[in-house]
Amino acid sequence: MRERDLVGRAGRFIAEGEVTLRLLLSRRSRFRAESVLLAPERWPGLADAIAACPDPPPVYCAAKAVMSAVTGFPIHRGVLAIGVRGAEPDAATIVPPPPAPALVLGLSGLTNHDNVGSAFRNAAAFGADAVLLDAGSCDPLYRKSIRVSAGAALIQPFARLSAGQDWLEVAEALGLQALALSPGAAETLEDGAVPARALLILGTEGPGLDAATLGRARPVRIPMAAGFDSLNVATAAGIALHAIASAQGRLDRA
Repeated sequence: MRERDLVGRAGRFIAEGEVTLRLLLSRRSRFRAESVLLAPERWPGLADAIAACPDPPPVYCAAKAVMSAVTGFPIHRGVLAIGVRGAEPDAATIVPPPPAPALVLGLSGLTNHDNVGSAFRNAAAFGADAVLLDAGSCDPLYRKSIRVSAGAALIQPFARLSAGQDWLEVAEALGLQALALSPGAAETLEDGAVPARALLILGTEGPGLDAATLGRARPVRIPMAAGFDSLNVATAAGIALHAIASAQGRLDRA
């Protein structure tokens, strides 16, 4: 059972681990669990979550060796589920319409599943309304992305741009001000006013965002120590999202 076959042709995905499964089964999840595969020793600790699911899926139990043979990769946690993707949403359906405040994270060309998963975790942690991915970014519902996101990919609204779709045109259509994160920007995140409706766009590590996007958006940077200007893209997303969310009053101060 190859994961790319599930994702590409069957409209499904694999969720792995207890934290992820509990989120998939909860009312917060944007997706439905179709079936669950557990090592027998994991059943007692998860029976409550499965019973509480609004539409409990069938549960199958098998030894970890059998689970590994079925999936084609080593199973250590003994917890797997098949989720159903459903219809892909359009960006306009998940971003709050004007004049409501909005914080949207844009991922451009991110092909590392760890970075995408971490970016989703940051988006959820700092109250982003949605995540938008271009056609070149990897799938947030890939098994590793979901796991690294701590399940945030299952609850965080996201949509994918079509191939060649322009970030600035998307921002204009949604009534968002585009902030392009770049270490070469003259303006820091603290320099200017934070927009009430922000689209924070990050590019892949190394090349970053293309010149056309940087030239038409509002480039901003994260101040760093002298002699070093490089951050992991997911770390940069977390710092920038925290700054914007804080300025927009999204964070729990209790």
